[in-house]
Amino acid sequence: MSLTHCSLPVLGFAAFSGTGKTTLLEKLIPALVEKGIRIAMVKHAHHDFDVDKPGKDSYRLRKAGATQMLISARYRHALMTETPDDECTLNQLLGQLDQNNADLVLVEGFKHNAFPKIELHRAALGKPWLHPEDPNIVAVACDDSSSSVPSSELPSTSLPRLDINDIASLVAFIQRWMESHNAQTATCDSLSPTLLSVDDGRAKILDEIAVSEHTETCDLNELPHRVLAADIIAPVNVPSSTNSAMDGYAIRSDDIEREGYRLVSDVFAGHHYAETLTAGECVRIMTGAPVPEGADTVIMREQASDDNGTVSFDTTKGAIRAGQNVRQAGEDLRRGATVFQAGKRIGAAELGMMASLGFDRAEVFKPIKVALFSTGDEVQAPGTAAKSHCIYDANRYTLRAMLTKLGCEILDFGIIEDTEAALHATLSTATEQADMVISSGGVSVGDADYIKTVLRQLGDINFWRVNMRPGRPLAFGKLGDVPFFGLPGNPVAVMVTFLQFVEPAIRKMQGDAHWQPETLSAITQERIRSRRGRTEYTRGIYSISANGQLEVRSTGSQGSGILRSMSEANCLIEVAPDVDNAEVGDRVTIIPLASRL
Repeated sequence: MSLTHCSLPVLGFAAFSGTGKTTLLEKLIPALVEKGIRIAMVKHAHHDFDVDKPGKDSYRLRKAGATQMLISARYRHALMTETPDDECTLNQLLGQLDQNNADLVLVEGFKHNAFPKIELHRAALGKPWLHPEDPNIVAVACDDSSSSVPSSELPSTSLPRLDINDIASLVAFIQRWMESHNAQTATCDSLSPTLLSVDDGRAKILDEIAVSEHTETCDLNELPHRVLAADIIAPVNVPSSTNSAMDGYAIRSDDIEREGYRLVSDVFAGHHYAETLTAGECVRIMTGAPVPEGADTVIMREQASDDNGTVSFDTTKGAIRAGQNVRQAGEDLRRGATVFQAGKRIGAAELGMMASLGFDRAEVFKPIKVALFSTGDEVQAPGTAAKSHCIYDANRYTLRAMLTKLGCEILDFGIIEDTEAALHATLSTATEQADMVISSGGVSVGDADYIKTVLRQLGDINFWRVNMRPGRPLAFGKLGDVPFFGLPGNPVAVMVTFLQFVEPAIRKMQGDAHWQPETLSAITQERIRSRRGRTEYTRGIYSISANGQLEVRSTGSQGSGILRSMSEANCLIEVAPDVDNAEVGDRVTIIPLASRL
């Protein structure tokens, strides 16, 4: 069983009944807490149990039929869930823990589940040892170290042997085990040292990418989806003047108790009352209109009655409070305040905000120029007669579409023949004209393509095997100062590697300082196969179930050349490298594709 719902180290205690697991834990937990280790505890009971007292409100409501009962008080809360059909698995229970507030999960019970455990053994019970049959036991703690116990009855094992009565030695072992566990989790590549993890690869790339220095000033109509190169500073107050938040009547707050007011004017939005409002006077005012000098309170018109120019207010329809229904000048935004910082991508709301402040233009980063080509004598252009043993060039068109989505200017060099001269000429020209160069095909470890020779002649390029599927082969480096990406040849692998590595690099070059890929959490409706140590990206379809739960399933066959699976997908299902497989009902990370493809 893979504990996919828990990122923390999980350690159990396996023992027969009567060994004293709970008594030991009562002593062990305070000792671990004293070392600064935050403990989450999971205990399994083999019998029916109740944590609520009969007669209490929560007990009565649960017995009345509430299948879930959440009770909260000042210092703790508890959720009691009825499970009449199936007992929760350890994996499901771990998913309910607040893992941000713990460093270690201790488990009492579930001894037949596959997760790390310390075997507890007391000779007096006469029970057999568990570790010969359970490969998940990481140490044995026993009380048979005295000379009175025959050596033939001592455990015959290479596992660490601890004294069950020595709490300090148990704490020291657990600390060492946690350090080892965390080190293994943090370095998934240790499982395959020739491969690079997705996170490490992306970090290496972004360290080499610089924000573009090329900017331009564009008018409002050209700004959508562009990235600001300079801060937007408010030139005026918003609102520009103190104004009414509703249709009504403006009066002085020091004149609230009066029974009748003389109506002296009507004030509409875009106009104003030039006089100072004195005691006993009011003006009829519309939403957004400036409040006259001296006035500071607006009463909604539904409370008012006008008798030939004398206005009175019905306080039974609402109390009148000083300052009500008035928006102060600069309440939303003060003159001189930063409205948007450089690095902000402009959408509809940002564009509207800038227009409302009077801006008709702004300084933005210039579009990134990306040179694009495909390699391989087996690749032919769509629209030409199909040749034997050749494939149509799909990659260049999927890449064009994704680059267009990012607002890039594309320099398409087409399909380049597999000759050193052609590749050298293309790369030299592309480097002179573009801010980034992307090729597809010819970068797999072991490939004998000319592109590797030419790339090494023209720049500093690394050929990586990334620990992911699809998309393991990847080349990245610099042709002079121009970043180069060599993507794999399989169509789906091209798209996935673009999303994981190229798009973050382009967005950084564009100055998009605040971008993070959108991720969601969903419950998988089928088993998602993976391999520990590798990040798996499965094409998926997510939807919302009848009870409002986000659910996901795969699109079916996951071959890296099956473009149809990407067309049908609305997300990628990401299975982390520390997970063997995602089982039905497991929570997985999904990456929505609608805004990125």
